[in-house]
Amino acid sequence: MKFIYCPICGTKLIERDSWDEGAVPYCPVDDNMYFDTPKPCVVVAVMKEKEILLLKQNYTFKNSKVLVSGYVTNGESVEDTVHREVKEETGITVGEIKYLGSDYLASKEIIMLTFMAKYVEGEINKSPEVDWADWRNIDDAICEMSEDEIGKRVVRKLLKEIKYTGEKAYRCDIK
Repeated sequence: MKFIYCPICGTKLIERDSWDEGAVPYCPVDDNMYFDTPKPCVVVAVMKEKEILLLKQNYTFKNSKVLVSGYVTNGESVEDTVHREVKEETGITVGEIKYLGSDYLASKEIIMLTFMAKYVEGEINKSPEVDWADWRNIDDAICEMSEDEIGKRVVRKLLKEIKYTGEKAYRCDIK
């Protein structure tokens, strides 16, 4: 988020040098600098043995499957967000959450915190924001995620993490 007005007093912000960060919006009334703050979001690759949970959300991509994702809310840890988003979108419970890294989506100013998690229990019961959800063989995930570049990167990280040795999973991968 780029600040134009002070969120405390409403004064129009001016640019001020912040040493190592360069010019930053500054409120001379409150003597406060306002750094850009990306919105944190989690992206979760949920595994159940050799299967991965994929979703179809038409508002995201028309022809591509995606992973579970969602925004971190105030007062919530990113691990809590992983549990909540998977439960909200699919009705299942996950455990053994592992952080895989991050990506930045500049077009939406989102920091994507990527995770893998293992299926614990439950049947898929998709939320209204999900058009389709099902388990897919890990070999088919990258092919089915044709438009979702960040999702494909998460799957590649997951394959590395689980020391996947098969070649089928990479057959649709563009290098």
